[in-house]
Formats: sequence, structure tokens, C-alpha cells
Amino acid sequence: MILKLVKGTIFLFLTVLGIVGNIIVFVNFINRFWRGAQKTSTHLILIHLALSNITMLLSKGLPMAIAAFGSRHFLDNIGCKVVVYLERVARDLSICTTTLLTVVQAITISSRSSLCWRFKPKTPKKILPLFLFFWILTSLKSISLLHYIAKVRENTSEAAKTNNYCSFQPESQRTKSVVLILMAMHSAMFQGVMGGASGYMLFLLHKHHQRVLYLQTSHLHKTLPEMRAAHSVLILMFCFLFFYWTDCVLSLLSNSVLETNSAMLDIQGILIIGYAFLSPFVLIQRDGVLTCCHFLWDRKSLKLYVAVIC
Repeated sequence: MILKLVKGTIFLFLTVLGIVGNIIVFVNFINRFWRGAQKTSTHLILIHLALSNITMLLSKGLPMAIAAFGSRHFLDNIGCKVVVYLERVARDLSICTTTLLTVVQAITISSRSSLCWRFKPKTPKKILPLFLFFWILTSLKSISLLHYIAKVRENTSEAAKTNNYCSFQPESQRTKSVVLILMAMHSAMFQGVMGGASGYMLFLLHKHHQRVLYLQTSHLHKTLPEMRAAHSVLILMFCFLFFYWTDCVLSLLSNSVLETNSAMLDIQGILIIGYAFLSPFVLIQRDGVLTCCHFLWDRKSLKLYVAVIC
């Protein structure tokens, strides 16, 4: 009983705090995009990333918290299909959005004479079709899961892999191979692009650092905010890769060497929601919440001023 309470509290704490952090990021960059004089593609990408993170925390973190408290049968078959499907879509969207963020930031800090600069979106709205493409791609990629997801029953067979609140029924070897190939291709493609853009950013940051050591010009000072943003994007990328590959290694071990148990599934659950929980606080630490708080303060001040006049 105490163990269930501790596990449930941990999952609930991570979920609620992560959702609050992502809401702050979401409102902050919505405010910047609509009210700011300079609208950038990065603002829209971070808004989309926060939305993906919120979806992940609601579809994975919250059900795991409820299950950890001892209620494993709170979802029916349709509920399980919807929740697990949204979780997988949100996780794939996180890969796509983080890759796009890395690529756009690499283009942003590149010189105007470079080849990469030609691919910079002329307006932020030019990247909106990419978001639609990501949603269609991830939705179609995960649609096969709907056939194999069901609620947990008391007589669930040992062959069915359970995640405490829903079960994955055994798949045929052919179907399993096709799904694994598609997942591997998707991850390899986006993480390959992410790695290439990150390497290019590291190269540009190194060049910038070498120039700062010898030159102190106004031009370099103007580029410092962009360089700080690039540092934050790299931290986000490394956090994503850490949580993603640690989860992949544990999944591989649990399926081949180790016995899948409740503790292993709990650790994997924390790793799955880890990036969605941590990423907003990386952004908040970089930018603070002053913009968001200033916006909310202006709204409160305006309401108070109207109330006094009336």
C-alpha cells in the first residue's frame, strides 16, 4: 500500500508539474508570437512542442499515476485504444518537433552567405504545413496499434505485455517485424537529421566562441541571444536523446534478457514522460517566465483599472 502511494505520488507530481511547466511555455510563446514585434518560426515550434508534451503527459503520465494508486481498470477498450494511441502519436510528434527545432535553430545562427540560409522560412507561417505533415505521418504510423490494444482483464494471458492499465495482445511475427521496421526508419530518419543539425550547430558555436575571444564588436553582441537559444536547443536535444535511448535499451533488455516486471515498467514510464516533464524547465531557465508573468500582470492590471473606473 505504501509503495503504491509513493509510486502514484511520484507519477502525479511529475505529470502535474510537467503540465504546468508546458502551459507556462505555451502561454509565454503564444504571447510573444501574437504581441511581439518580431515573430519567429522558433516561437511556433516551441508552442507545438509544448502542446505535444502536454498530450504526452495527459495520455501517459496521468494514467500511470492512476494505475500506480491501485486502480488498473479505469479504462474500457475504447479508452485504452485512445489513450495509448495518443501517447504514441505524441511521442513521435516530440521527435519530429525537436528535429525541426534543431534544424531551424541551426539555420538561424548560420551566416547569410551559407547555403543553409537559403532554406530559412521567409515567414513563420511557412512551417505550418510541416506540422500538418507531422500529424498525418505520426497518426498513420501508429494506427496499427489500435488493433492490438485492449483493457487489462483479470485473466490476461502471460503472453500479453501489460503496462498496468492497458494490455498489448501478442502480434504475429510478420506484423511485429513490419511495425519494428517502420518505427526504426522513422526514428533513424529524424534522429539522423537531428544529429546532423546539432553537429553543425556545435561547429558554428565553436567558431563563434573563437571569434569572441579575439573580437568584441557590436555585431557579436547582437548575435548572443541567438547563440544562447542554440545552447538551449542543444540541451533539449541531448535530453531527448538520453531519455529516448535509455528507454530503448531498457525495452530491448526487458524483451530479450530481463524479465518484464512492474518496477521495469515504472522506470520506462518515467523515461517516456521524462522529456515532456523536463523540456519546459530548460526553456524557462533560459528565458524565465517574465514575459508570461508580465502578460498576466498586464491583464490583471487592466481588469483592476476597469473595475475601479466602473
